Amino acid sequence: MTQSTDFQLADFLPYQLSITSNAVSDLISERYRSRFGLKVTEWRVMAILGDRGSHGGQLTQRDLTKATVMDKVAVNRACKVLEERGLVARVANESDGRSHLLALTGEGEAIHSEVMPTARATESELFDGFDETEVASLRAMLAKLRAKAGSLTDLSGR
Repeated sequence: MTQSTDFQLADFLPYQLSITSNAVSDLISERYRSRFGLKVTEWRVMAILGDRGSHGGQLTQRDLTKATVMDKVAVNRACKVLEERGLVARVANESDGRSHLLALTGEGEAIHSEVMPTARATESELFDGFDETEVASLRAMLAKLRAKAGSLTDLSGR
């Protein structure tokens, strides 16, 4: 990749990834926000808990922060809203008395099972016009970028 002295934000990879992520998240959330009243952060927490549901489904807020790659304040707010709405339950963490475990309630699981098909259908629409090789390549490149960013973060001592 060649370096240029003419910086264009539109060509900057982090910017491209951010606006693409926002556009995709907004599209999906638009489709469930009106029906379920969930914000993107709340849905991400529910999605992670729902994904883990078949594996015990209980996670700490720290686990959720790491899994969602969201700010801990945003995760905390989302968890409080979900708990107040009865979609997430908080239980004592027997292995660490300083934290709690969170899991979807029955109502939370029901919403999760309704929203996931909508999210998957939207993903299919987004990939319409891509062949299987392109989809697999995109997923592989994104995973490679995440891994590289993670290793660079580790090297910088964060």
